[in-house]
Amino acid sequence: MSCSGRVAPLRACRAILRELRAAKGPGYRRAPAHRFVLDRFRQNRVTNEKLCRSQQDLLHQASSYLCLLQSTRLHLSLHTEYHGEGATREKPLEDLARMVGLTMPTQPGGKGWE
Repeated sequence: MSCSGRVAPLRACRAILRELRAAKGPGYRRAPAHRFVLDRFRQNRVTNEKLCRSQQDLLHQASSYLCLLQSTRLHLSLHTEYHGEGATREKPLEDLARMVGLTMPTQPGGKGWE
């Protein structure tokens, strides 16, 4: 899921629509963004020189938009995973250690050092 690199136009269109489906849910085909993306890709199948836009420029814009959608989705998933429910509630130390892959040491002999 890297944002860099060259992408074929059909592959970019499909990836953008996949990200829109992930963002909007099952009714993504009724969203204005879906119609806009399909219309833009259909309009620019073969770039006309009169528009002063090269095919690579339009493909770069599509891959940039795809990168934005992917990054936004990943940011939201990380935010919901690591963000606490409130400013007053803090997670217990054991949960924080488990979150980063560590475990709390156990004390020998039960409750404490005696």
